[in-house]
Amino acid sequence: MPQIKLYYCPKTCALAPLILLHEAGLKFVTVQPTLNGDQFSEELRLINPKMRIPVLLLDGETITEVPAVSAAIANLAPAMHLMGREPLDSLRVYEWMNWLSGTLHAKSFGPLFRPHRFSDDPAAFEGIKAKAMESINDCFDLIEEKLTDVYAVGGAFTVVDPFLFVFYRWGNNAAGLEMKDRYPKYTALVSNLLQRTAVKTALEAENLELTL
Repeated sequence: MPQIKLYYCPKTCALAPLILLHEAGLKFVTVQPTLNGDQFSEELRLINPKMRIPVLLLDGETITEVPAVSAAIANLAPAMHLMGREPLDSLRVYEWMNWLSGTLHAKSFGPLFRPHRFSDDPAAFEGIKAKAMESINDCFDLIEEKLTDVYAVGGAFTVVDPFLFVFYRWGNNAAGLEMKDRYPKYTALVSNLLQRTAVKTALEAENLELTL
């Protein structure tokens, strides 16, 4: 078994791989990089020049980006089929993870949380955040439309589910949306996840709560 180290920060997208590591029953250690305001200190640059988390170290190999980190964890527990049991399921997992990472995370919550990364003009920030909220709402509507089960893919737990869990929390807490009332299928998925030991353990580790 490789030595596993997860660089993460509470309340971020790194909650998803943290859940996966617990779900897979793997032994690992966590490191929280120092924050200066909303920026990580330069020590993280030695691990990840992109200055982003999560970062997964496997026997010294550095893996970045949630889709890749999630796939790496799945590879360490192949019997759990965390990337999907059937070939088509695996394709759907990649489809979900790329869209969630590239659109809902980077192009929607990204500008909502940090509009200064998208313009040097402070007068533009409110407009950027308003547009971000439009995109978040559109994405959540699409998630609600796509879900047909309490799992996103193949009727079983995959790496997609904890990533969806992250955005549901952000919808409630950061975006101020009434997720339970607006998105019953999405809420059912999250409610199901809250029954899993791995999710409870990860939330306790980050001192987080999610009440539906």
